[in-house]
Amino acid sequence: MRYLKWFVPVIIILLVAIFAPIIITGYAALKQAETARAEKDYGSAAKFYERAARLLIWRKDLWEKAGIAASVGDNPANAILDLERAPELSEEGWLALGYCYYQIGDLKSAQTAFQNGATFYSSSSAYAGLAQIYQRQKNWNAERAALENQLRLDAGNAYAHYRLGVVLTALEPERALSELMLAASLNPEADSVVQTLRVALNLFAAQPDLSQRQVTVGRALGLAQEWDLAIVVFEKAVALNAKNAEAWAWLGEAKQQTGQDGRAELDQAVALEPASAVVRALRGLYWNRRQKYAQALAEYSLAAKYEPKNPAWQASLGDAYVKNGDLVAALSAYQRATELAPNVAAYWRLLAIFCMENNARVEDIGLPAAQKAVELAPDDPLALDALGWAYLSSSRYASAEKTLQAAVARSPKLMSAHIHLALTYFAQGRRAAAFDQLTYVRDADAGGANGLLAEQLLAKYFP
Repeated sequence: MRYLKWFVPVIIILLVAIFAPIIITGYAALKQAETARAEKDYGSAAKFYERAARLLIWRKDLWEKAGIAASVGDNPANAILDLERAPELSEEGWLALGYCYYQIGDLKSAQTAFQNGATFYSSSSAYAGLAQIYQRQKNWNAERAALENQLRLDAGNAYAHYRLGVVLTALEPERALSELMLAASLNPEADSVVQTLRVALNLFAAQPDLSQRQVTVGRALGLAQEWDLAIVVFEKAVALNAKNAEAWAWLGEAKQQTGQDGRAELDQAVALEPASAVVRALRGLYWNRRQKYAQALAEYSLAAKYEPKNPAWQASLGDAYVKNGDLVAALSAYQRATELAPNVAAYWRLLAIFCMENNARVEDIGLPAAQKAVELAPDDPLALDALGWAYLSSSRYASAEKTLQAAVARSPKLMSAHIHLALTYFAQGRRAAAFDQLTYVRDADAGGANGLLAEQLLAKYFP
C-alpha cells in the first residue's frame, strides 16, 4: 500500500510529461491552421490541420478541415488523402471530395462522393455535381434527373433551369420552353440563347413532319453550341425518316463539331439529295476545314446554283474564292451577297473585311461597305471594328481611334479591335498606348490566334 501511494502519482506525472507536449503542440498547430486559413493561405492551413489531426486524435473533424483547406488551395491529390482519412464528412466535405476527384478525372469516385452528399444532406450542390458528371458522360436522362433534384432544393438557380431547358429541348421539347423562359427571367444574360431555342421550339410545335421537327431543334442546339445534344436530336431525325438528306447532313456537321469525322453522313446526304443547297454547303464546310479548298469551292458553287438568291452561299463562295486565289471572283461574290441582302449588316461587314485583308479597293468599296454596316447596326462591335480597321487602312487615324475605342467599350473581349487599336496607336506614334493594347491581347488570348499575333507584334516593335 505504501508503494501504491507514491506509484499512482508518479504514473500520472509521467503520463502528463509524455502527453502534455503532444497536446500543446497539437493545439498550437491547430491555432496556426486557423490563422493561415483566415489569411487565405490554404496550403499552410492544410499542413497545420494535418499536424493537429495526427496529434489530437480525438478531434474527428480535423482531417476534414485539412482536406477542405487543401481543396481550396488547389491541391486535389492531398485533399483526397485527407478527406478519405476523415471518419465522417459534412456536406462541405463530400462536396470538396467530389470536386477533387472530378479535377483529377476520377469521375466514378466523384460520382460516389456527390451521391453521398445528396443522400446524407439533400445537398443541391451535390446534385449539381452529379449533373456535371452526367453531362460529361453524355448520360442525358441521368443529368435531367439530377437537375430536377437540384431545382427541387434550389428553385432559384438560373443555370440549372437553363441547363434543364437545354436537355429537355433534346429529350422532351414540349417541356423545355418553361424552363428556358424561367432561366432568362432569372439571368438576362441567357436571353439571347433562350430566344434562339424558343423560336426553334415554336417551329417544332408547328411543323407537321416529325423528322424535320427534329432537324429544326437540332440546328438550334447547334447555334447554342450544344452539339453533343444536337447529335441526339439529328439521330432521332434520321431514325424517323432515313431519307431526310438534310438530317443526315446536319448529323455529319454535329459529329465534326464534336471531334468526329462526319464524312459518311455527308456522303449519305448527297446520295439522297444531290441538289440540296444545304447539303452542298455543309459538305463545302467539311472540305474547307480540311483545307481542300478546290472541293469546297465546287460545293459552294453548287449551293449558290441551287439557291441563287441566298446571300449566305454567296458569302461562303467569296471565302472559297479567296482561298483558291481568285480575288476578282471573291469580290464579286461578296458584292452579290450585299445585293441580295442590302439591309443585313453582316454581309457589308464581310465585304469590308475582304477589302482590308487583301488591300483591295479599300477607298471605294471597303470603307463605304464598313460605313454601311455601322449604319445598319450602330451598336454592333464587329461592325465598329471593321469600320475602325477601314479608317486605319485608309490613314484616317483619328476616326479609326474613335471608332475602335467604341468597339472595345461595347465588347472588351473583342481581341481584333484591340489589335487594330494598337496598330492605330503605332501609326500615331503612341508606342506606350500600343504596348498596353498588345500586352492585354497577349495575356487575355494566350494561345489564341490574336494572342499569338500580339506576341509577334510585341517582339517586332518592342524587342
